[in-house]
Amino acid sequence: MPHAEDVRRIALSLPDTTEKIAWSMPTFRVAGKMFATLPEDETSIAVRCPKEERDELVLAEPEKFWIADHEAQFAWVRARLDALEDEDELRDILADSWRQAAPSKLQDAHPDLGRPTAS
Repeated sequence: MPHAEDVRRIALSLPDTTEKIAWSMPTFRVAGKMFATLPEDETSIAVRCPKEERDELVLAEPEKFWIADHEAQFAWVRARLDALEDEDELRDILADSWRQAAPSKLQDAHPDLGRPTAS
């Protein structure tokens, strides 16, 4: 089960990522755009997620994903850290969110980051 320090380590390993405190919590940004936060008591993360995918995630795995009331109008979803399988799942979630915030040039420089791996 991943912890807050794993979130920090993995997020900061993504290209051009910085950490900034905002709203009294750690936030992670690429090119100034936020892609992840460690809200509340650092037992969950909030990440970018297209609304259509977000709704599917919440319906499919409500024990893992949910939508905070104040984020319902935005393309963000929350994930409970203790419900994630391992660091690989956390890395996939953070990389996918990073890709949604990163500028095209940076995405082009890292084409495989945040894309599903072939089985």
